[in-house]
Amino acid sequence: MSIKKKLGLGVASAALGLALIGGGTFAYFSDTEVTNNTFAAGTLDLAANPTTIIDVENIKPGDTMVREFQLENNGTLDISSIDLATSYSITDAAGDNVDDFGKHIKVLFLENADKTGDGWIIGDYNDIISETTLYDLQNMTPDAVENLNSFLTWLLGLGGEDSGLPAGTSDEMYVAFEFVDNGQDQNEFQGDSLELEWTFTAHQTDGESK
Repeated sequence: MSIKKKLGLGVASAALGLALIGGGTFAYFSDTEVTNNTFAAGTLDLAANPTTIIDVENIKPGDTMVREFQLENNGTLDISSIDLATSYSITDAAGDNVDDFGKHIKVLFLENADKTGDGWIIGDYNDIISETTLYDLQNMTPDAVENLNSFLTWLLGLGGEDSGLPAGTSDEMYVAFEFVDNGQDQNEFQGDSLELEWTFTAHQTDGESK
C-alpha cells in the first residue's frame, strides 16, 4: 500500500472516530429571541341598583305601585342580553288559600327607558313586560335590555339605544305592579305576603377577532 493511501485511510478513520465521539453533531450559527405573551379575560359584572326594587305593606285589591331602578354594567365586557327569571314564595297567614296569590299580582309594565328613547312621543314605550301576572311570568324569560321598538319608531328616528348594555353604562328601568281587584271575594289573601325574587342573568356578546 502506498504512503498516500495509508495517510488517506488514517485521516478517514480519525474523522469517523471524532464523529462517533461527538454524537454526529456539527457546528452551526443560531440566534434566539423570547416573546412574552398575555391572555387576560374580561369581566361581566351586572348590578341592580337598588337591589330591593319594592318593599310595600298593607296593600289591598286595586292598589298600584310604581318603582324605578337601574341595571348597571360595571364590568369590562359588553353585555348582549339580560335574562329575567321570576320566582316567588307565599306566606298564607290564615292557611285558607285556595288560589295562588301570584295570580293576583300583575306587572302592568317593566319598561327599559333607555331603549324607549323618544318613542314615548307616539306612545311606543319599550315595555319588556306588559300586563302579565307573576304566576304567568314564572314561565317567561324576557330580555331586560332588548330594544322592542316598532318599525314606525325606528323609521321616525325616535328609537332609543340598541339592544344590550355596553361596559360602563346603565339602563333606567321603570316597573308598575297591581294587586288586581277582580270584583270577587279575595278575603283569602288578607294578611298574606308574597316574596318576589327577580334574577337578572347577563350574557356576553359574540366572540370577535382581536
